[in-house]
Amino acid sequence: MVIKKLTLHNFRNYADETFSFGEGLNVLTGRNAQGKTNCAEAVYYLCTGSSLRIRQDKRLIRHGESGASIGAEVMTRFGRVTLRADIYENKRELFVNDNKLSRAVDFLGNMNAVFFSPGELRLVQDGPEERRRFLNLSISQTSREYCTALLRYQRILDQRNNLLKNHDISLILETLPVWDEQLSLYASRIIVRRRAFLKELSPLAEEAHSFLTDGGETLTVGAHEREETEEEIRTRLVREFDNSREKDIRLGFTSVGPHRDDVRICIDGMEARGFASQGQARTAALSLKLAELKIFEQLTGESPVLILDDVMSELDLPRRKKLLARIGDVQCILTCTHAERVLYGAECNRIRIQGGRIVP
Repeated sequence: MVIKKLTLHNFRNYADETFSFGEGLNVLTGRNAQGKTNCAEAVYYLCTGSSLRIRQDKRLIRHGESGASIGAEVMTRFGRVTLRADIYENKRELFVNDNKLSRAVDFLGNMNAVFFSPGELRLVQDGPEERRRFLNLSISQTSREYCTALLRYQRILDQRNNLLKNHDISLILETLPVWDEQLSLYASRIIVRRRAFLKELSPLAEEAHSFLTDGGETLTVGAHEREETEEEIRTRLVREFDNSREKDIRLGFTSVGPHRDDVRICIDGMEARGFASQGQARTAALSLKLAELKIFEQLTGESPVLILDDVMSELDLPRRKKLLARIGDVQCILTCTHAERVLYGAECNRIRIQGGRIVP
């Protein structure tokens, strides 16, 4: 999978710009705050339909403008695909091969990307929400069914939580079983897919981590779960929702379910959160991303686009060289301020950005 061309119109600090990317390493270089990360963000938006940095799309629109547009021409193993997202103050419109989509979920999977930046340390160091977000974004790119189950689960969860805040206890007790049945249906689908993903991810992350650390440390991801069918999980969840009913009414929200799950990440048997140094956390997070890259290759039959945003400056020399060796066969978009300090003569397509414009 290769992005041939990316066009930005009134996106972030870009007025009108077109990027031409090569098949291998593409380096966006320039001083800080010139628009390098904005370009990387645009690529990721076309893969996932969302920004990694903000929740409100209207903030992607260039100051003083009424709308923005991102477009890409992508070569996949099935042929040429064009993607476009038109963003306005209160809505957006998504297009694949110039056909407007009625469902946002159909935008997923046309182009896949793995994104890594210094902010990805949150994946290891912060709370469970960051690890759930990693799972949700990654799995959704290759499974529209998972994304649909996730959206429906969240909608029902919101309705259940609103009911729990009602002052009419008799209404709550009468209505909760209905929501619990529906919630457990989609929750079981989410859990089954997450477990399958983690089962694939764990050995790949362990191998990538061993490569980056020269075998000096061992990374483990997830825990060994007992085998359960989707129906068994659904039955168990209905029972758990029932057992936590009084607690949920008291708290005013749903206290069990996949929206409360976490992923255990350990280095040499010690939980990385709260234990790992900055360097260890960075290497662990990078290993997870390299494992994600391999999973996409296995599931789709082609490599996703790898986006490395200001990563090289955070790595020591041996790990920079190891990373460059590891990603030699995928299209990579890498941002940095001084390419010569981090690439060591690696062959690349260099694009210099200044003030939201491509300059010689």
